[in-house]
Amino acid sequence: MGHNSDSTDRTQGRIDVRERPPPTYRPFVDHEDGYFAEHIAATYDDPASDMFQPHTIDPAVTFLAELAGDGRALELGVGTGRIALPLAARGVPVHGIDLSRAMVERLRAKPGGDAIGVSIGDFATTKVDGVFTVAYLVFNTIMNLTTQEEQVACFRNVAAHLAPGGTFVIEVMVPELRKLPPGQNTVPFHVGSRRLGFDTYDVATQRMSSHHVSVVDGRGTYDEIPFRYVWPAELDLMAQLAGLRLRERWEGWTRDPFTSDSAGHVSVWEKPAD
Repeated sequence: MGHNSDSTDRTQGRIDVRERPPPTYRPFVDHEDGYFAEHIAATYDDPASDMFQPHTIDPAVTFLAELAGDGRALELGVGTGRIALPLAARGVPVHGIDLSRAMVERLRAKPGGDAIGVSIGDFATTKVDGVFTVAYLVFNTIMNLTTQEEQVACFRNVAAHLAPGGTFVIEVMVPELRKLPPGQNTVPFHVGSRRLGFDTYDVATQRMSSHHVSVVDGRGTYDEIPFRYVWPAELDLMAQLAGLRLRERWEGWTRDPFTSDSAGHVSVWEKPAD
């Protein structure tokens, strides 16, 4: 699942909101499915989105399959199976953890979805039987844990599930604080005639929220999802607290070098074999 921060769309367009019905504000959190309730799950799989294109999915699946080897993979926040299904198609047994039953129902409805074992629960604390050679969190999903304590607990939970020599992989953005001039706390990530997306930051607490406004048939909807952004060095310390050590860090799945200008990173920590 994760934080959907796509490239800014500067398409111009105006919407006349006079005499239109007021926007619908969806609940901040669903009592069963967390922040990914039915209305989010219903539109999560967007075939036009870059995140669902082969050039995005294939490198990630290849990267994870190499780490899995002959072992099992554990996906935290498995969602609708964007990564789990093609990884399983490569012959890697995959088990997922997810809080949202609505997202998992869509995974189950897809070809091969019934072969993915899923445990419903919070991936920071939910336990799964057996051990895994790789566990992974993709597409900023670590930020769905909105406190530092929960993020540390996630690392410890993963470490308890990894076989000796196993690895934990996280794909996550680098916080975009350099885009914030003094006095501003908002960064847009999509500006279009029918959809607006922007993030708001609280730099004192490392809290952020993603805001999504859309207009369909003259009626607006508004969703807000909270996150906690996290720095690469902070993740390394969390790994150390869990008994893991950094093995490699790249800008992305194709192993381009990670630099001070990188907008995100793919990091791999390993559980010592001894």
